[in-house]
Amino acid sequence: MPRVKGGYVARRRRKRVLKLAKGYRGSKHRLFKTAQEQVMKSLQYAYRDRRQRKREFRKLWIARINAAARLNGLSYSRMMHGLKQGDIQMNRKMLADLAVNDEKAFAELAEKAKSNL
Repeated sequence: MPRVKGGYVARRRRKRVLKLAKGYRGSKHRLFKTAQEQVMKSLQYAYRDRRQRKREFRKLWIARINAAARLNGLSYSRMMHGLKQGDIQMNRKMLADLAVNDEKAFAELAEKAKSNL
């Protein structure tokens, strides 16, 4: 059986991988084999970190709400419990935004949470 050169298909595959590796350091953007290894690893990181980003933002929102709640004489857990008791349905992202940008509105929410405890 005669040897078949890669030709068009192989060249397209290699160009696609090297295009994804654009901007990598050293041989990782020049050599196909190392570029392919790094691209595969990078895609794994991207998949994992799309999920981790959600966790990290939730942690950040909780930290901001906790800091603002403590300025108003509540802990995070008591604040959230008071809001839930008062049937105030606001997600952590919005609460954190209020804590940072509108202290007055957050203070009103904290007072409502206190009154519901």
